Amino acid sequence: MLPLNAKSLPSLPDGLPAPAYDRGALRTGIVHFGVGGFHRAHQAMYLDRLMNAGTALDWAICGVGVMPADRRMQEALGAQDGLYTLVIKAPDGTLEPRVIGSIREYLFAPDDPEAVIEKMASPGVRIVSLTITEGGYNINAVTGDFLADDPGVRHDLTPGAAPSTTFGLITAALARRRERGLDPFTIMSCDNIQGNGHVARRSFVAFATLLDPGLGAWVQEHVAFPNSMVDRITPVTTDDDRELVRTRFGVDDAWPVVCEPFTQWALEDRFPLGRPPFDDAGVQVVEDVEPYELMKLRLLNASHQALCYFGYLAGYRLVHDVAQDRLFADFLLAYMDAEATPTLEPVPGIDLDEYRHQLIDRFSNARVKDTVARLCAESSDRIPKWLLPVIRHNLETGGEILRATAVVASWARYAEGVDEQGRPIEVVDRLRDTLVAAARRSGEDPLAFIRNRDLFGDLVDNERFVSAYASVLASLHTKGARATLEELAAA
Repeated sequence: MLPLNAKSLPSLPDGLPAPAYDRGALRTGIVHFGVGGFHRAHQAMYLDRLMNAGTALDWAICGVGVMPADRRMQEALGAQDGLYTLVIKAPDGTLEPRVIGSIREYLFAPDDPEAVIEKMASPGVRIVSLTITEGGYNINAVTGDFLADDPGVRHDLTPGAAPSTTFGLITAALARRRERGLDPFTIMSCDNIQGNGHVARRSFVAFATLLDPGLGAWVQEHVAFPNSMVDRITPVTTDDDRELVRTRFGVDDAWPVVCEPFTQWALEDRFPLGRPPFDDAGVQVVEDVEPYELMKLRLLNASHQALCYFGYLAGYRLVHDVAQDRLFADFLLAYMDAEATPTLEPVPGIDLDEYRHQLIDRFSNARVKDTVARLCAESSDRIPKWLLPVIRHNLETGGEILRATAVVASWARYAEGVDEQGRPIEVVDRLRDTLVAAARRSGEDPLAFIRNRDLFGDLVDNERFVSAYASVLASLHTKGARATLEELAAA
């Protein structure tokens, strides 16, 4: 079996396209924090597309891992010289593979934080990009305040401490550039958060101000934080995916990536030190990202949440199985039509009705094999950002809230940690203990779960929301997920 690395590139099978550019001529222009499947199916793919066209050769990526789990990525990409196989899976079974070469190097920050800081401080780096998850910005979901009491943040604010967080590392690099008289790089968030650039600005300015008020003011004034919307369904890589690459394409790849054919990226054009010609690769470079962003968060992302808890409780484990069930598909479409879409402004170039039905088709792609459990993870970072704004908007305007509120109730039922057959559910969430404890008190206090004001704010004080929530939660307990959805459909 042919190992995937720089030496083996000339020997790859004919059916596996490889970089057509000289990777030895690449120069690093982007440092990216959070090199996971999505980044490699999305931003790195767009750059590889440009490089194959003979451009953006000075915009190669240096990946950075911060979390202990990132060492696996360091080992995989290190052994493969940054190369990996991207396999696009179409619904009809067609596979479109390509070896991606835009990641030039990878640094594991715990091993050498100084190397990461110095890399970002080098003049050639003009963008630092982020896919650090919705919870990675350390912002209170209700107040929007920076959580300065986070243990990692407290460590990095200690005088003389070696930076260990994304905030500490990037801020140290910005301070170094300031000392050297270099213009700051642009910080480009690619996470699923409304106003992700604004959120990133709030986080980094707050951290820098706590470290040094003068530095905080400099970051506030000089660092650009463009907003963006990113979209491509990218499930977790499995051993079956590795075996597919070995048997179908004759390559031993430690960490390939599989994804759907659809991809979209809307990006605000705010890059003082320049950017790759992303528009030539299909990126929508626009003045205002917000319409695209809200469309994606409240239709796609919130619909994933509407699908996953009800689906898991009903016994489904793969996303396409849920989406192909007419009862669930109709529930998603009703949520999008009656509750989410009324909160949106027109989106330039997008037919929202077509987009809604396209989402059901995308969710139904059996070849992708996305898991329901993946969508259920880290809900405390997702629901407040994707779904609760829909509820709040409709409460203020007198719009419908029943289906969105039902999703919150399904989350509470799921968070009890036991499914309808009495089998344990592995609840994956940074607030797991708090969530499970509150959910399990619902028998004695039906509103226990939504009394968490750090997540739900004052929604527990709203009679219309509370009434709908309590009714659906009671139905989930007495009748189950499927019967509850049937009643919601009838209503």
